[in-house]
Amino acid sequence: MLPLKVFSLCFLAVLLLSLGASIAQATRHSDAPSQGGWWSARRDSAGIAPDPRAYANLAIVQVYAAPTYGWKGAVAVHPWIIFKRAGETQYNRYEVISWGSGDKVRRNTNIADGYWYGAKPRLLVNHRGPEAEAMIPQIEAAIKSYPWPQTYHAWPGPNSNTFLAHIGRDVPALKLDLPANALGKDYRPLWRPIGLPPSGRGVQVSVLGVAGITLGAEEGFELNILGLNMGLDFTPFRLRLPFIGGIGNDNLQQDNP
Repeated sequence: MLPLKVFSLCFLAVLLLSLGASIAQATRHSDAPSQGGWWSARRDSAGIAPDPRAYANLAIVQVYAAPTYGWKGAVAVHPWIIFKRAGETQYNRYEVISWGSGDKVRRNTNIADGYWYGAKPRLLVNHRGPEAEAMIPQIEAAIKSYPWPQTYHAWPGPNSNTFLAHIGRDVPALKLDLPANALGKDYRPLWRPIGLPPSGRGVQVSVLGVAGITLGAEEGFELNILGLNMGLDFTPFRLRLPFIGGIGNDNLQQDNP
């Protein structure tokens, strides 16, 4: 019983420290809250995505994530994917959004690299050229095959992170590494608890995204308890933590290429 008590105390300590760090980070880096509420919060371009007209002859694929709106932004993120083929001058943006009836998979309802209701997005994936061109048909096929287009549950899923994880599994060339605080990324149906991790390379055992273990090329090692993930990433070396996402050598990009 002693090892179990020690583990429980360590787990609780990690949760509290991660939550405190996440709240402090959100307070320090977030824009001033909009006086009008979510409907007037900032949603313009963050200036991260390359100008699609200036790069008209280049295929581009990018994945973004931003803290969710309100208090949930201190503990979870909302991701989306954008892409364009060579010769196109506009991006296609796909994501899953909870509100509204019918299909939860939305196309071009927001600016490609726009602020997510006041929160600046972070660039998780950046591919361009022939490599990006080759994966776009696979991405489109993955979007069409998403198993839960009309279902959304903030916890444990399926949700917006489940959607991006589905694409990552179907398109390993994307090399998707969703952060540890992407709640819902590990959601799997009960009849298929074992399979690929969101990176599409490795193995994952997960019961409805509530409990499981992930060993992935991009994720490293992650332990999931009640949807709260912690572990160790080796590419780059960093701690993967609930609420805050991770600490260490961060490979997320911010600058316009």
